[in-house]
Amino acid sequence: MIIPVTELSDPRLSDYSHQTDVALKKAQGTEHGIYLAESALVLSRALAAGHVPRSVLALGGTAAEAEALVGPDIPVFSGPGELLAELTGYELHRGLIGSMNRPPLPAVRDLVQDARRIVILENVVDPTNVGAIFRSVAAIGADAVLVTERCSDPFYRRAIRVSMGTVLQVPWTRLGSWDAARDDLAGFHLAALALADGAVSLRAFAADAPDRVALVLGTEGEGLTPEAIAAADTVVTIPMAHGIDSLNVAATAAVAMYALV
Repeated sequence: MIIPVTELSDPRLSDYSHQTDVALKKAQGTEHGIYLAESALVLSRALAAGHVPRSVLALGGTAAEAEALVGPDIPVFSGPGELLAELTGYELHRGLIGSMNRPPLPAVRDLVQDARRIVILENVVDPTNVGAIFRSVAAIGADAVLVTERCSDPFYRRAIRVSMGTVLQVPWTRLGSWDAARDDLAGFHLAALALADGAVSLRAFAADAPDRVALVLGTEGEGLTPEAIAAADTVVTIPMAHGIDSLNVAATAAVAMYALV
């Protein structure tokens, strides 16, 4: 149902009211928190993934499109751009934002049961990089993504936007300690992307890659922790030219996945 917004006192608008990603994740009255799906494309991908909408905030010209996506039973709040920008703190350049209930995260073993290629992100803190990696995973064809506890949340608004909504399509969950990871990922060959003595070149590794591979990528700047490298079966490196020692983590993920697909 389309609900005109003429002022901002409706408590149902609080999902959009200058909320930080952390606040949305801890939203009161929700089981797992909420996230925001920005644009009709991202909203449609969220719905296709089975995620449940709470409401939609839409500019006047996109209200009908929003209602067509979510159905007549979900509130679609619609109003002028200036008023909605006052509510959110930013302009709705993509026309609409959906407030979505976060789904529960699956167990690691359930997620990777039938997977052959997965990506593990250790402590990647920039949501832009997380979103870019998910977009590459979706495009190139890895089966799932695992993120450590200190990794930026894939459901953060910027990660979703940069990924073009693919964080809502690619299966993912949180990973525990590296000791637990070794048990949960039994049968996977852990290939850590790092600069280290004795590292194998990506080309050599890909030429005779194991059947099931988990690519492990580390945080910006510092790279992988010693614990991650110790847990790996092989340390893999991408040879560099012109005196460069590394790529951006999102670029590294794309190159490594392409080599292994």
